[in-house]
Amino acid sequence: MADPYRAYNFKLIISNVTEGHFTEVAGLGVKVERISYREAGNSSVVHALPGRVTYPPVTLRFGLTSSQDLWNWLMSAVDGNVSRRNVSIVMLDAAGVTEVLRWNLINAWPQEWYGAPLDAMSREVAIETLVLAHEGLQREAGGGSTAAA
Repeated sequence: MADPYRAYNFKLIISNVTEGHFTEVAGLGVKVERISYREAGNSSVVHALPGRVTYPPVTLRFGLTSSQDLWNWLMSAVDGNVSRRNVSIVMLDAAGVTEVLRWNLINAWPQEWYGAPLDAMSREVAIETLVLAHEGLQREAGGGSTAAA
């Protein structure tokens, strides 16, 4: 049996973004709503059908740098000019070198931003938060086969 992948060996690839020191990705998921219905004349049987598919927003946390790439992407959305981009979250092997798995966010755009908490008594790295809305999720094995969600 293969060992599970390590949660800390990942990188992000965002089109048109050259820099990003990402520390956390949260919210990868997909939800298929359940539609329940009863058979006519048989109220004891409840059938379940798949309904609407939704994708929760994905939260990125990253170290504050002088790079303006993510800020400019956010500001274009604030100005009403949403720039949809494909974003890939790439899982790496234990050595942190070889890609073993990839999740692709389709047509992602910045939905929310939170600045880094500032504390003069802290020695922590300043971490910003960017929340991305997206229209779909794909999962690819390290070999490149795609499974759409």
